[in-house]
Amino acid sequence: MQRMAAEKLVLCLQDTTELDFNGQTIEGLGPLSFEAQRGMYLHPTYAVSTQREPLGVLDAWMWAREPKDAQGERGGIVESVRWVEGYERLAEQAPELPGTRLMQVGDRKSDMLELTLRAQSLGWPVDLLVRSQHDRVLPDGKRLWAQVQANDSLGEISFTMGARPGHEARVVKQELRVKRLCMSSKTGGDLMMTCVIATWIGTPEGEKGVCWRLLTNREVSTLDEAIELIDWNRARWEIKLYFHVLKNGCLVEELQLATLPRIERALALFMVVSWRIAQLMRMERTCPDLPAKLFFDADEIKATYLLNKKTPPKTPPKLNDVLRHVAMAGGFLARKGDGEPGVKTTWLSLQRLMDCVTGLPFMRDSDFDETCVAMPTSPPARPR
Repeated sequence: MQRMAAEKLVLCLQDTTELDFNGQTIEGLGPLSFEAQRGMYLHPTYAVSTQREPLGVLDAWMWAREPKDAQGERGGIVESVRWVEGYERLAEQAPELPGTRLMQVGDRKSDMLELTLRAQSLGWPVDLLVRSQHDRVLPDGKRLWAQVQANDSLGEISFTMGARPGHEARVVKQELRVKRLCMSSKTGGDLMMTCVIATWIGTPEGEKGVCWRLLTNREVSTLDEAIELIDWNRARWEIKLYFHVLKNGCLVEELQLATLPRIERALALFMVVSWRIAQLMRMERTCPDLPAKLFFDADEIKATYLLNKKTPPKTPPKLNDVLRHVAMAGGFLARKGDGEPGVKTTWLSLQRLMDCVTGLPFMRDSDFDETCVAMPTSPPARPR
């Protein structure tokens, strides 16, 4: 909350992920996407700045599904309610941050009338930005997306889309269209929302064009305001990186605990660790020249160089230099073409670093007599 208070606007990213514990005998697990899989679900609210700096985890819902009955019906909660509950928690926290505007950002699963109506009933204490999944029918019988596409173009935006499996990094140019309109609501009252549609211009042959349809309560009248919404939607991928750190860095799916409540308590700890790793990786890439002392204390910086058998520098080191030395302790070679260390290497290296830091105070304060473990200068005489 203190980190959020320093920002004018905070993006509160929400998403649901599966944790697969298949093959483990953990009491309380439930089915996943396939009925035979065993695991649980996690739905956190992950706060990031508009510059995508991870600020922390605000809350998290954890649950296991109930198995289907003989009629194929599943009991338990309606899982889509997690989006509404997440918004309600943000609405409770908003008054504690009077100088910070909060915005809940979600994918297509969050495009629910129940969520929008709940936000409206609370007076919009938190802004909403969701990927539009449903081409809704408007009160006049026309379709939402067609109405927006009929508007004149507000302008264009271009950005570099990062590499992903099967696709190299590439420059994307999109045309933006915006319209504020009244949507149908169950109560019969007005539900005013803004829809932004960004369509890829010049789609490469054989590729599916990138088309984003966004819904928000915020009014958009200029190209810059529309571009901001596109950028904030792109920041939603930070929670995907967070899940990557949690699963492949901290390896939470390998936890071998007996019951679901114990798994939940362990996750509460590992979610903080995952945020810390994600924060370090993001800052190292975007602000590599920041002083390392902003993120590490003196013993941690000293231990980083000791683990690599190097002398700590006389001048305060930069974040990039310290983090690369941290990763080298976990096997990162730091060659010219190696790029930046990944999440798993960073996590393993931080574990080694913390082990070393734990031992440093004991080594300084110990009055242990070194003579009792010193090697003799010559072997003792053998008894006759």
